[in-house]
Amino acid sequence: MNLHELVAVVSGGASGLGEATARSISERGGKVVLVDRDRQKGTALAEQIGSQAIFCEADVTSEQDIRSMLDRAYEVFGRVNALVNCAGVVIGEKVVGRDQVHDFVSFKKVMDVNVMGTFNMIRLISEKMQQNEPNALGERGVIINTSSIAAFDGQIGQAAYSASKGAVASMTLPISRELARYGIRVMAIAPGLFETPMFEQLPESAREALGQQTPFPKRLGQPAEFAQLVLSIVENTMLNGEVIRLDGAIRMQPK
Repeated sequence: MNLHELVAVVSGGASGLGEATARSISERGGKVVLVDRDRQKGTALAEQIGSQAIFCEADVTSEQDIRSMLDRAYEVFGRVNALVNCAGVVIGEKVVGRDQVHDFVSFKKVMDVNVMGTFNMIRLISEKMQQNEPNALGERGVIINTSSIAAFDGQIGQAAYSASKGAVASMTLPISRELARYGIRVMAIAPGLFETPMFEQLPESAREALGQQTPFPKRLGQPAEFAQLVLSIVENTMLNGEVIRLDGAIRMQPK
């Protein structure tokens, strides 16, 4: 798909992987719809990008919010032909901890945002995408979800997060098979250890130690590298139905 023709909805678009993706798409001539709950950051980023971006405050688990966002996107840009799902939450909690068992509410919240939110975005946006005019290659859209290496190498305390990211990885193939008839591709990226807001509270020494666990390069991944893979997927029509690990060959230990 030609990046100059791209109108992409980016969930979690106000920071981290989503922000880097939105910036990269706009720098290559595409347009972006930033979806996030952080009005301040989202509005500021949209203003920085300029006329190629709009911000919509929305909860990815809300059907009403996402339908309203789509109405605005079509009003401003006339179409949506890409979705990059970056919105997500993470917790660390043991199933049987020292003082109590895993909180059921926190487990459900992770599943709601990471799985139900991702699926909510897919179902409502693909409903619109299927009506797009196909391009010269027969494409009507591309959907890129964010899984994690935790889906495959989950550590102690990551039961909720690993389960949610495993679900995102597992839904990729069946949805790609279903949407193939419309010329809509579905992919997922499983990042390793990346410089995202969840690491911001760690001291520099701790971040460096984590980065050293990666065989090569021995550092944390940069959000721009995630965005670079997003652009590659958008441009390569043969990429469909697959989960790509973006992790520098790291395989996480039990703890």
